[in-house]
Amino acid sequence: MGVKIKKRGSKWYVYVNYHGKRKNKCVGTREAAERVRREVEARLALGDLKFLDEGDQQVPIFKDYARQWLSSYAELECKVSTARSYEQLLRLHVTPRFGEKRLTEIRRDEVKLFLSQLSQATRVVKENTIPRFSKNTLRLIICALRTVMNAAVEDGIIESNPASKVGRFAKSEKPARQASAMTRAESESFLVAVREVCAEWYIFFLTALRSGMRKGELIALKWGDIQFGDSDEDPNRYILVQRNYSYGRFTSPKSKKSRRVDLSKQLRAALLEIRDTRLLAVMMAGKTGIADDLVFPSQVGTIIKADNIVPRYMEPALEKGRPTQVPIPRSPAHVREPADSGWRLARVRERANGPQLNPDHSRYLRPSDSGSRYCLGGPAGFQNNSASIRTGDAPRAQ
Repeated sequence: MGVKIKKRGSKWYVYVNYHGKRKNKCVGTREAAERVRREVEARLALGDLKFLDEGDQQVPIFKDYARQWLSSYAELECKVSTARSYEQLLRLHVTPRFGEKRLTEIRRDEVKLFLSQLSQATRVVKENTIPRFSKNTLRLIICALRTVMNAAVEDGIIESNPASKVGRFAKSEKPARQASAMTRAESESFLVAVREVCAEWYIFFLTALRSGMRKGELIALKWGDIQFGDSDEDPNRYILVQRNYSYGRFTSPKSKKSRRVDLSKQLRAALLEIRDTRLLAVMMAGKTGIADDLVFPSQVGTIIKADNIVPRYMEPALEKGRPTQVPIPRSPAHVREPADSGWRLARVRERANGPQLNPDHSRYLRPSDSGSRYCLGGPAGFQNNSASIRTGDAPRAQ
């Protein structure tokens, strides 16, 4: 038997857990909660259990509560992609298992068993039996369940979250093939193939490789976001990444904040050539500028359909160029670029827009010329000027 009181926000709740039956009630002040707790303990001691069955119908089943949470919170507070991910994970994996259970009936041991069964599920691919779910997919499934149950805790429906800290029970083998970034030779081979297969997409993929911008960020890029500088020697050259295009609408970047991406000489020259051509065309049409125009529109001037990029353009170029990796992940392709520029690791992390580098960055570390720090080494589009860099400085892309 257990009767506890807890404060949630500004209100006090009484939680009762008696032989597997759970009940909670908001009572307002702490004094009222203490009084109700003593009364409940007395009734339980006398064997009066009727109040445990009162109001059971008021506890929602998981399916209904998850649907309400998606519409009242996720679709309003989360990005569209995040809300759709939650909806898909709940619909395909969580609701079939817990959908008809009341929130108070979902126990921790059931969640652990659910995760264990997902970890052991397999599928057959080309006569080989492999795990059905990767470890990251398992993490996302449990995250969706945990998030909904956290909302139930905040609403005072349940006392604790049964899906909290169960990730360690997920066992999944690593896939045989790990994604990795292109090497310099592979990226150059890919760009050559792009010129042959779909030349109109060359600048798009060049920008992807040199900047590391996400696909949606490239689609949403406007000319006003690019600072070309007065010349290719001007260090004030960058791309301001401040929007993303996802699920048919413009939104903020994944990190929910803007960032600067350095503009190399090679990419600057390529973009300037396109800009001047576009600018001349709009001037002839009587317009004043192209600052609000997309850098990479479709052939008819509309927004690119993101789903067409990989199958219609990237895959044919990959097949012709025959590199072994895909060029547009958020990966060290754009991190290796500052290779011989003498950038500090902290500067490269900032460029990568993340607190850590996915690859084994220790392979790229080398002592700087001054011996007072380490820098990274990488490929084309950047000029080696590390000897002139003082400790604490970060050179601009060349």
